[in-house]
Amino acid sequence: MLFMVIEPFKDGDGKLVGERFKRHGRMLPEGVTYDASWVDSAGGRCFQLMEAPSMDLITTWANRWDDLIDFEIVPVLTSAEFWSPKA
Repeated sequence: MLFMVIEPFKDGDGKLVGERFKRHGRMLPEGVTYDASWVDSAGGRCFQLMEAPSMDLITTWANRWDDLIDFEIVPVLTSAEFWSPKA
């Protein structure tokens, strides 16, 4: 499953998030894959595309960061998947 993860930083900037990332990496549980990320031009939020077999694993990962980040996690489909004819 694909997930778009929207991450507003609790302090309004990513300084503490960046420091933790430099020390510990993404801290992904086994089975969760990072695909890509973008940060808004103001530096207040990050958008990540993640893959995992279940929402539970994404939630496990988010719990490792929730002292610094508020999360909105949206299950998504690629456009090709969404628009493909259903059998």
